[in-house]
Amino acid sequence: MSKVLIKRNVAFLGTSLPRECGLATFSQDLMNEIEHIQDFNAPRMIAVNNNKSYAYGNQVMGQIGQHNRADYSKIAMELNQSNIDMVVIQHEFGIYGGESGEYVLDLAEKLKIPFIVIFHTVLSEPSDKQCLIMKRLADLSFKVITMAHNKIQDLHEVYGIELEKIEMFHHGVPVVATESRNDLKKQFGYTNRQIVSTFGFLSPGKGIEYAIEAMSGVVKKHPEALYMILGKTHPVVKQEVGEVYRKKLTDLVEKLDLQQHVTFVDKHLTQEEVVQSLVLSDIYMTPYLGKDQAVSGTLAFGIGYGRVIVSTPYRYAVEMLADGRGLLADFHDSKSLENHILNILDNPDLKVEMENNTLALGSTMMWNEVAKSYAVLFRETMAHHYVLKGSAV
Repeated sequence: MSKVLIKRNVAFLGTSLPRECGLATFSQDLMNEIEHIQDFNAPRMIAVNNNKSYAYGNQVMGQIGQHNRADYSKIAMELNQSNIDMVVIQHEFGIYGGESGEYVLDLAEKLKIPFIVIFHTVLSEPSDKQCLIMKRLADLSFKVITMAHNKIQDLHEVYGIELEKIEMFHHGVPVVATESRNDLKKQFGYTNRQIVSTFGFLSPGKGIEYAIEAMSGVVKKHPEALYMILGKTHPVVKQEVGEVYRKKLTDLVEKLDLQQHVTFVDKHLTQEEVVQSLVLSDIYMTPYLGKDQAVSGTLAFGIGYGRVIVSTPYRYAVEMLADGRGLLADFHDSKSLENHILNILDNPDLKVEMENNTLALGSTMMWNEVAKSYAVLFRETMAHHYVLKGSAV
């Protein structure tokens, strides 16, 4: 007799595409890979909405209004009565309702099926409320996930989470087939240009103004250099203050007479376009201003595709760019960025060496590899729950 394969059912809680949100993209990428693993059914999604409505696909099995507290308990009850075996809670303070997103605890405390939590932000100096929420989620969960080794210590020492509860998995990077750098440059009209790029939602914390100022010095020695700034203004920033930051940047480009050396692509990129922009690039740059940034999805993408990276030394960059995988410039310092860009453009052999170093790590960060680690954890989570459930009978 052939053995029947029992397939597991996993639900994710968080933002969901088509909402333009990095966390939604993360969830979708991971769900897509889990679906291809033999002993899992296609994962489902509980979508958290802001003040807008979205045209969700069939994978969304339920919705929560961010600020509607009753929704959180209601969804917990529905999950308990469903065929879902476990839940993955994607955690960012800003996507859930209440002070610092405390409403998510209403759901977590009522769940009778096991769950894990993926912490996308781990603050070094949280408020008392933020610390309480994360500690409570950790206590109720089977495991918590961080995407940087340096945050394990914070989760333990700052938030009081037991070390045995914490796992570290890399931020995944999608596998997208694309042409070579030279072919893409030819295709998009950038033959003979040296491309420096930054992609992602625009907001004042990205430090793009320092990168633009750096290009003013770079192009004096490398007039073929072009800085591509790809991405829309962050939806929350746009809603609150409009395009003030983008206007500041475009005015700076004009002031420095860099119109031929800095270009903006004002759109939310598809994954194919993101990967093409990376492969097209000679240098990928993250000049962010916040030193405590635990994870950067855009930096992870740059590493995944083996680009030379110039970055400011926020915590994730310091960890990921060790061992010759990139160059770290000072915060708020355009001259420091300029010097590092010139170092790469002036030294082709160094560029090749750094690309090889980066790709060696990046190849382990592709979603088809990272998802295997999540699948192992999902199986362990469910098995542990069933053992406990069985012992309680």
